[in-house]
Amino acid sequence: MNWLTNFVRPKIQRLVAPKEVPDNLWHKCPSCGHMIFHRDLEKALNVCQHCGHHMRLTVKKRLGMLFDDGQYQRIELAKFADDPLKFKDQKRYSDRLKDTRTKTGEHDAIVVAHGRMGGMNVVMACFNFDFQGGSMGIAVGEGIVAAAELAVLQDAPLIVVPASGGARMQEGILSLMQMARTTVAVDKVKEKRLPYIVLLTDPTTGGVSASFAMLGDIAIAEPGAVIGFAGARVIESTIREKLPEGFQKAEYLLEHGMIDMVVPRRDLRATMVKILSLLRNRAPSGELVSLPIDAPDPVDMD
Repeated sequence: MNWLTNFVRPKIQRLVAPKEVPDNLWHKCPSCGHMIFHRDLEKALNVCQHCGHHMRLTVKKRLGMLFDDGQYQRIELAKFADDPLKFKDQKRYSDRLKDTRTKTGEHDAIVVAHGRMGGMNVVMACFNFDFQGGSMGIAVGEGIVAAAELAVLQDAPLIVVPASGGARMQEGILSLMQMARTTVAVDKVKEKRLPYIVLLTDPTTGGVSASFAMLGDIAIAEPGAVIGFAGARVIESTIREKLPEGFQKAEYLLEHGMIDMVVPRRDLRATMVKILSLLRNRAPSGELVSLPIDAPDPVDMD
C-alpha cells in the first residue's frame, strides 16, 4: 500500500482545492443593481439598504414579522377539486398544481392564521406570490371566506395581505365568482363592526384589487408596490396615451386618495398595532377624574 498516494495526497488536495461557494449568498437588487449579502438582506426584511427598494417576502417571513414574537397558528382550509374545468394549455393545470405544491410546500396561494398583535387577537390571510403568482381561484376565495368567518367567531380584526396577479385563468368563471364571494365575506366582518385592514404589497392587481383588496377600512401599502387592475402597458395601448410617471405605484395612489398610507416595512408592525389599538381599545385612555361642580348662585327675581 502506497501511503503517499492513498493518504497524504487526498489530504493535500482537500486543503488546496477551491471551496464551493453557494450561489445564494448574494442577492442583486432589481432596482439599483447593488449586490447585498444574504444575511444583511434578511436583517433588513428584504429591503435594499442602498435604494430602499422593497423586495418580496415569503409568507412565513411576513407572518413571523407581524405577529407577536413570530408566533401564530395556521388553520386548515377546505379542499376542492383541483381542476374543475379540466384545463390544459401547454401543460395540464393539474400538473402545474402538483409542480407548484412540490416547489412551495403549500396547497394553494393563501395562508390563513390567527394569533396576537400587540396583545390583541387578530386573524390574517396572507397571499403567497410564489404559488402561481398569488392568483385567486376557488381555494383562495375559500381562504378569505374562512378568515372572515374566523374573525367574526373570535371577535377579532381581519387583516388581509394580498400579493397577486389577479384571478386564476385556469379556473375561468369559477375564479371570477370569488370576487363576489370575498366581497360578501368582508361585508360580514364590517357588519359586526370589526376592523378590516388591507396591507397592499407588490403586486396587487386584477380581480383581487377589484374586490376585497380595495374595501379595507384602512388601506396600507408598502413603498413602491404596484396596485391596480390592468397593467400599465395594456392601459397605454387601450387609451393610446402616455401614463403619468409612477402610475399605479403606492405613492401615486396615496397622492390621489386611493389608499390611506404608505409605510416602510420596518415600521409596518408598529403602525398596524397602533391602528388596532385605536380601533379596538374601548376603555378610556386615562383615569377618569370626577370634578366637583359648584352649585349656581340663586337668581334674584326681584
